[in-house]
Amino acid sequence: MSKNASPGGYRAVFAVREFRYVFAAHLLSLLGVVVSEIALTYLVYVLTRSPLLSALTFALGMLPYLIGGTLFAGVADRYPARRVLVVCDLLCAVCVGLMVLPGTPIAGLLALRCVVAAVAPVFTGTRMAALTDILGDGDPYVLGRSLLRLVSQGAMLAGFGVGGVLLAVVPARGAIAITFGTFLCSAALLRFGTRARPARSTGNGGALLGDSLGAARLLLGDRRTRALLLLFWVPAMFAVAPEALVAPYADSLGVGPAALGLLMCAIPVGHIGAELYVGARLSPRARGRIVLPIAATGLLPLLVYAAEPGLGWALAALALSGVGAAYVVGLDRWFVDAVPEELRGRAMTLLTAGLMTIQGLGMALAGLAAEFFPVHQVVAGAGVLGTLCCLVLVREVRQVRRTAGAGAVVSGSGASAAGVAEGRDGADHSVASG
Repeated sequence: MSKNASPGGYRAVFAVREFRYVFAAHLLSLLGVVVSEIALTYLVYVLTRSPLLSALTFALGMLPYLIGGTLFAGVADRYPARRVLVVCDLLCAVCVGLMVLPGTPIAGLLALRCVVAAVAPVFTGTRMAALTDILGDGDPYVLGRSLLRLVSQGAMLAGFGVGGVLLAVVPARGAIAITFGTFLCSAALLRFGTRARPARSTGNGGALLGDSLGAARLLLGDRRTRALLLLFWVPAMFAVAPEALVAPYADSLGVGPAALGLLMCAIPVGHIGAELYVGARLSPRARGRIVLPIAATGLLPLLVYAAEPGLGWALAALALSGVGAAYVVGLDRWFVDAVPEELRGRAMTLLTAGLMTIQGLGMALAGLAAEFFPVHQVVAGAGVLGTLCCLVLVREVRQVRRTAGAGAVVSGSGASAAGVAEGRDGADHSVASG
């Protein structure tokens, strides 16, 4: 283990009782969401026989993130976190319950899908901010975020498989009904397993919409937080190109469904392995040191696609591309240090909304480019263009971090220090038992 690594690592995070409840709730709700996405997409196709509406149903899981994350971000700070999380889960349970009703029309199913997707960034942003209350804002928070991210990757892989099996044995509405139960269980775990804490901000009496948009302008207007947000978003925009085009590339190789499944799993497997190593084996200081080098080079494996590789080389390139996503472990720490406490909920909500939106945009642009160019050239081009953008962004982040102590993010109630000393990135923090 690297020198100065955090004592206990992931085990110390799991030792915190509240985090165990948050972790279990996250796993349940995520599995439910993945299963419901598959089941609802299948249900819409069965009812309409329209590939367009079926694809739109799946896309609606990402598009409303921008609306919910921008217009309702203020909820994350204005109200107590536990209340927000429980209400979000209950609202999603109601929406899913209405989807199960036989008389719900197609337009109603799509509208309910949008509501669930719009609630998601508020829930995620609130939970991310609440982790700083449960674990502190140091290394335990970073490892807690890492664990939630890892279970997201694993649950997606398992959820797609479970969803397919469920649809083989139960009707689509029956599979969706299971999601109703997972949301209720998640709400119960959060309600009875976490402490009630006061809201971070009162919103100064202003309207929720103005508060949310004002926070977004504030965070994006500050050079330091804008650069860190872009460092989360920009690599992800280009990294999704091979995932968006995995089916046509597999078809061009002439491989079967089993190989297609392997290609879809390669990036998550690489990400999970790398993040586990970075979280468990590297010290907080070492994680900070690798952020910029990995962010700058993480898309380079996609250049292998220029040679139109066979299955083996494509799998290796995708797995290495997944490894490149491990830079976010250190970036999480930089971001939480850069954002004032009273803005954390809104900042985390904006981060989540932007990430999902820009990945959806990246998929759409990759698909559009593949209408005019061969798939392997599009993926390789994403690697080249993405690397160039990341190099520019890394240079910007390096510059703003050198002057971190001089800047400030101004909140609605006054000025709050945005910067922390470079040395704090390697400091150990005690796990808050809550």
